[in-house]
Amino acid sequence: MLCTYLDVALLSHPILAFLSIQHPKMHSKPSTLQYFAVSFLSLLALRYASSTYFDAPSQIVASVCTSVDQPNPVASLYPNNATGTLNGTIAVLPISLELARQLIPPQYDILEHAYRALLPSFPKGMYPAIVQALHDHEVQAFGYKIDDFTRTGIEFPFIDLLHDNSTSFKWAPSLLMTADHEIALNGADDYGTNTFPASFEPGCDAYQAVPNAEKPGTTYFSASSLEGAEFINTLFSSTEEELFPLEFFKNATNQPTFADGKTCDNMIRLFDTSVSTTPNEIQRVIGTVQANIHPFSGGQEWSNVYGLRLDSAFIENNYLSCESFRGYPHNK
Repeated sequence: MLCTYLDVALLSHPILAFLSIQHPKMHSKPSTLQYFAVSFLSLLALRYASSTYFDAPSQIVASVCTSVDQPNPVASLYPNNATGTLNGTIAVLPISLELARQLIPPQYDILEHAYRALLPSFPKGMYPAIVQALHDHEVQAFGYKIDDFTRTGIEFPFIDLLHDNSTSFKWAPSLLMTADHEIALNGADDYGTNTFPASFEPGCDAYQAVPNAEKPGTTYFSASSLEGAEFINTLFSSTEEELFPLEFFKNATNQPTFADGKTCDNMIRLFDTSVSTTPNEIQRVIGTVQANIHPFSGGQEWSNVYGLRLDSAFIENNYLSCESFRGYPHNK
């Protein structure tokens, strides 16, 4: 309202000034023009200040980051465990076994027979690396809840950490993570993970719809390190084709995870809660992934990448002995 009054005053001011100086009694007063000039500039300054002041709250509201993730459905069931939801995209990045052998630390073998049991038609001489772009939502334990955060990285499942030719582990050497989330960054650091504080687009969700996209259900995700050249970008669209079955993703995502091998993370992903079933069904996707992140050297790009777009609840047990997972079942 104040801005409106000031606008009227500014519009009327030149007219009043003209009429005043035309009056016979004003001809002998040279200070009149100075008065109107000063008053006009004062009104203009006040108008600018009021505009800045009253517009600021709306700008602040517009920048507030709000997630569309569903509530954590298992927090009350497991109050003494770390629980939450992971919303995002999981996809297979086929690389050659030769390259996988170069990237994975030499002391660990690859359990090729384990992933071929799940993917019998997977191309010979190839290995299924995994990219995950995830938004951690309503993470909590013992009644304490932490802020949401986003993370992404390329992981290497079916690793024989225990040298028993049986138990599959997932090596997750690097993560791009929400830059100002010290709890998440420190938690990953404790596993020996290469962590890269990063900015994300979108900032509060695991993907964003592409306006006016040619393909249905097209979403994008982008993560960029604030300090280095690391990044991961994804562009996925909906598809009816199922190149990799759900059982493969259940197995790969539920394998005990390690970085330096000193301790392991037990992330139990649940695929049958309210966040993963009707009306929140798991969606099959196909798309493109661009990445520059350790242990790869330089930028990489994969096209025709198949995966899933989903939300899933999880239960997590941290910093456990890797040996304790010998013979661990992975499907949940």
